[in-house]
Amino acid sequence: MREKPPSRLQAIVFLRCPRCLDGAVFKSLWKMHSLCPSCGLEYEREPGYFTGAMYVSYGLGLALCAPLGVVLMVLGGLSANQTIVTIAVMVPFLAPLLFRYSRVIWMHLDQLLDPR
Repeated sequence: MREKPPSRLQAIVFLRCPRCLDGAVFKSLWKMHSLCPSCGLEYEREPGYFTGAMYVSYGLGLALCAPLGVVLMVLGGLSANQTIVTIAVMVPFLAPLLFRYSRVIWMHLDQLLDPR
């Protein structure tokens, strides 16, 4: 029996290729494959291609930090200054996660809007 292909959401969560939804995008924490190992899609279409991923990264960071700030202030009883410092200390640890997911989400959005 043939296995069901992954959904786009699963491909994003597991950092997979936007075209075939199978090939790994990253070969290490910071290093991307230049081509998809499965289908050969070139990940970086042109110089500056991932500039849009910075906007995605900003949105992801805001989506993670804003609710955390509210929780720390309301449930944790921290002041606004303590909350800001706590989040500022946590953000560098989130950087690899934000970097990887913002690039993959950007590639999937691009693939949906302008498929190759």
